Amino acid sequence: MSDPQPCRNLVVVLGDQLSPDLSSLKRADPASDRVLMAEVWREATYVRHHKKKIAFLFAAMRHFAEELRAAGWKVDYVTLDADGNTGSFRGEVARAAARHRPERVLVTEPGEWRVLEDLRAWPSALGVPVDIVTDTRFLCSVSEFRAWASGRRQRRMEHFYRQMRRKTGLLMEGGKPAGGQWNFDADNRRPAKADLFMPSPRRFEPDRTTREVLDLVARRFGDHIGDLEPFWFAVTRDQAQEALDHFMETALAGFGTYQDAMLRGEKFLFHSMLSVYLNAGLLDPMDLCRKVEAAYRNGQVPLNAAEGYIRQILGWREYVRGIYWMEMPDYGDSNALNAIAPLPDFYWTAQTRMRCMREAITQTIEEAYAHHIQRLMITGNFALLTGVRPQEVHAWYLAVYADAYEWVELPNTLGMSQFADGGLLGSKPYMSGGNYINKMSDYCKGCDYDVRRRTGKGACPFNALYWNFLDRNADVLKGNPRLNQPYATWAAMDADTRTALKAHAGEVLEQLAGGGPV
Repeated sequence: MSDPQPCRNLVVVLGDQLSPDLSSLKRADPASDRVLMAEVWREATYVRHHKKKIAFLFAAMRHFAEELRAAGWKVDYVTLDADGNTGSFRGEVARAAARHRPERVLVTEPGEWRVLEDLRAWPSALGVPVDIVTDTRFLCSVSEFRAWASGRRQRRMEHFYRQMRRKTGLLMEGGKPAGGQWNFDADNRRPAKADLFMPSPRRFEPDRTTREVLDLVARRFGDHIGDLEPFWFAVTRDQAQEALDHFMETALAGFGTYQDAMLRGEKFLFHSMLSVYLNAGLLDPMDLCRKVEAAYRNGQVPLNAAEGYIRQILGWREYVRGIYWMEMPDYGDSNALNAIAPLPDFYWTAQTRMRCMREAITQTIEEAYAHHIQRLMITGNFALLTGVRPQEVHAWYLAVYADAYEWVELPNTLGMSQFADGGLLGSKPYMSGGNYINKMSDYCKGCDYDVRRRTGKGACPFNALYWNFLDRNADVLKGNPRLNQPYATWAAMDADTRTALKAHAGEVLEQLAGGGPV
């Protein structure tokens, strides 16, 4: 592993901090300091992470350690199967501190509250001072977000996004937004057709290091969800840049228009898959945004594509991180709609007759990835309508997606998807019946259920569940101005129709409660 030589600073690099510009590394000196990286069992299993997610992180970590060594750093790298591996961050830092007797430990602040709580206990546990350094890889610091949010009655992402545009100058012209408007979302809701040319993400063949990780994951995590192979993720900074260039050349131009579309057999459409690399530190968010802006300025992509993509990073990604750190730890217990049902078993197996759910979950099992509309309006929508306990939904999303870390996933799940925060993050619940899914996808074609039917044998479950959800949660939601129209429609239905819809929804919920097929 390493010679037990003294060092001035022991720099701990976590698995999603794979950036040479990491703030803790900036505070250190390769000549006198040492880096510690470790694969630990506790982090791989506190939720049962997808096999492909674990493989990506371990492979990327091992390659980053080599990148640091090539840059002159002395690196202790503890593999999962290394003799004496304690299985925890604290245990490995303690062992390294005993080996090297550092004057202090440096670590960049983590992305999860539970890890930060553990870090705060390190000084007393280790007997060594620990400096937790601000993570400068984000475009809005936690303190800056707090200042923006302070005193605001509504902390809406759109308002935050506009401030970030002004701050960075991205897509700005003379103090005004390019194209005369801030948001081109209205242009970004077209369904896709199967005869479109569909790009594909850049794929990489595993090298020897990655192949060793794949063997390790197959051996140690074989009972976790997901397909391990084919494995094609980028695992180095150069590969991630190659994947970025490929996306910009082949798919960015269509991203805006078709970002909400879904098609059978098309797992990625015009989505980039870059969140996997961005959230692990292999890509820099500002660099990515500037390149997208340059593609628009150079006439390579339309404004709606560039603006839509930049909004995902500059707006939404930074916004949910700010919400997370402002609201934790209580935010994780949010359950404004008092949802208590268990997560259906088919979320882990894809064994359901609902084609939309089967498509989204099968893809998730195969790729550790699904795009944001599949997550929000298919799997998230169904969990919301059926009253699944939001913490179970959160644990599933955190486990199954390769880009999921709690700072980004928890607000997206509890706030955006499940409305568990009561509207702090989103102005209304994001739910729909089958019509939206039919409009934005071809999933309903050939499904065992008929999207046109609301009740009776063969009716699409989403339809009755949608109206039942509104009725069940009327005490909480009826005063929401964005739900005036659906509640007015519900009130205008005759009593027999409402009774039939609630009865059919009850049958579906009863089937789920009994573990039966849906």
